[in-house]
Amino acid sequence: MNFSFAYRRYRLPLRTAVRTAHGVWTERVGVIVRLERDPATRSTSSGEERGLVGYGEAAVIPEFGTETVDEVEVACRELGAKVDDARLASVPVKLGCLRNALASARGEIDGRVAIPPAAGEQGRRVRDNAPYLGIAALLPAGRTALTQIGPKADAGFRVFKWKVGVADLADELALLDDVCAALPGGAQLRLDANGAWDRRQAERWLERCAERPVEFVEQPIATEARGAVDLLLGLANDWPTPLALDESLVGEGDIERWIGAGWPGVFVVKPSLIRDVASALARLEKAKATVIFSSALETAVGARAALRVAFAWGGEPRALGFGVWPLFVDGRFDGPHAAAFLRAEDVERINVEAAWNALS
Repeated sequence: MNFSFAYRRYRLPLRTAVRTAHGVWTERVGVIVRLERDPATRSTSSGEERGLVGYGEAAVIPEFGTETVDEVEVACRELGAKVDDARLASVPVKLGCLRNALASARGEIDGRVAIPPAAGEQGRRVRDNAPYLGIAALLPAGRTALTQIGPKADAGFRVFKWKVGVADLADELALLDDVCAALPGGAQLRLDANGAWDRRQAERWLERCAERPVEFVEQPIATEARGAVDLLLGLANDWPTPLALDESLVGEGDIERWIGAGWPGVFVVKPSLIRDVASALARLEKAKATVIFSSALETAVGARAALRVAFAWGGEPRALGFGVWPLFVDGRFDGPHAAAFLRAEDVERINVEAAWNALS
């Protein structure tokens, strides 16, 4: 099948800087791709009309182990203005975010969501029975988090994600009690360390979390740390508070590796960063894994693709890690307005063409 191909690189300032153990983010960079089907093949052999245009986003995060935005741009330039399925498939595997973006655009033209066929029917039943999913509110690092909990609680949020591992360990540990005290009744707190700790630091946190409303601790040890697999497995089996993997799941074969290792905790899946989303979800579904879908701070283009996957997932619904908007100074690039719950129809109303046009 033949397509016209175009791409646009973006560099978008954030409304508020995001502090993580990887540093301070003041802007987001990436590439949005567009495929347009040859009008001569608009109808299928059965006479059913399919889409003409599809969009995808390479929302790269090199700190997580993805390719760089420069590598994506070079590959897009080499693809040229006219491509076919074979040409799209020739993009190197190491460019996982770009391959994800192209698959999203291609699937949109065919009306497909990137889920394995075995999960499709179950995913639709989940969507019919639960037409909305809960959202976890993202809290800023440090004491500023305390100023955000009240307004977000008043808006209905009952799951909160707090970035830790960015300041002095003792100061953050002391602040944990203040954060927990500020939560509304019955709320849960997710802690995201972004791989900032060593084993001893992680154990101090897990000891403190044991009797507090902490749903899980995300990525306490960096994936590139020496002996990271054994360290993480040891922590997960030694402490009652569940652990979650995030950065550890971005590389090729990572999900399969952790399933094979018997990971007992949560898999935080950022669909925008996974090369082959359908295959990854098929493995997770077979393993009956606990999965939470999360934002990679992508634009509306990547957000729509990622949220479609989340709504199609057939497993246990858990609060999505998409409480990040408004994110950009230019609101045309944002996903749905941050609310405690998100409906499937809100996802379908995301205007990805407006984001594309805003880059022209």
